[in-house]
Amino acid sequence: MSEIPPIGIVEGKKPHIERMFDSIAPRYDLLNRILSGGIDQQWRRVVMREVLDVQPRRLLDVATGTADLALMAARKGVPKVIGVDISNEMLEVGRNKVRKGSLNEKVSLENGDAEKLPFSDCQFDVATVAFGVRNFEDLGEGLRQICRVLRPGGKLVVLEFSRPTAFPIKQLYAFYGKFILPGIGRLISGDSAAYTYLPESIAVFPEGEEFLGWMKEAGFSQCWAKRLTFGIASMYVGMRPN
Repeated sequence: MSEIPPIGIVEGKKPHIERMFDSIAPRYDLLNRILSGGIDQQWRRVVMREVLDVQPRRLLDVATGTADLALMAARKGVPKVIGVDISNEMLEVGRNKVRKGSLNEKVSLENGDAEKLPFSDCQFDVATVAFGVRNFEDLGEGLRQICRVLRPGGKLVVLEFSRPTAFPIKQLYAFYGKFILPGIGRLISGDSAAYTYLPESIAVFPEGEEFLGWMKEAGFSQCWAKRLTFGIASMYVGMRPN
């Protein structure tokens, strides 16, 4: 019997997430750069090194949002990148960026649900999720769907927030998340709820070995994790077995 606890379903989470990201879409990229001091782009470059290591021809970016990671993959030479997200407003921001970058031939952005991916089996060499897996309504099903659409030997790379443990970073991070982040979010986006949700969702998300266990339950092997910037974020990597 598996030692990994059943992966629960957070009923009603999906519509809430969709509405929330639709509302902050116009200011989402600006807020990311301000709130992270631009380090979110550095984290994406770490992910991209893992992606390019397997020289993918087709990449799926799940919960693509405004397509930052999808665009980075295309600029780094991945021939075909498909991004999916449930928020149409986020996708529209991403499509504008695709057009401005003249990347229409390489990047396609589609409305899609991580737990019901609209692709047949074994379609992609690599799948990525940047700061989106925490928002899945059914985490286990989302991971199983990603495993299904990867070819045998395909790679999943997840970038997600995590919780620092070392003093004083742990204490500073908690203060920032509780008091500073919602205020800046409200000031720029007009929606403090979205930036209250962020630290709350990070606090309950399984991280480290626990999340690797869920990846294994979904069918991935050779799973490992790397903590980034004092543990503020983590990268998770797994392979679909041959």
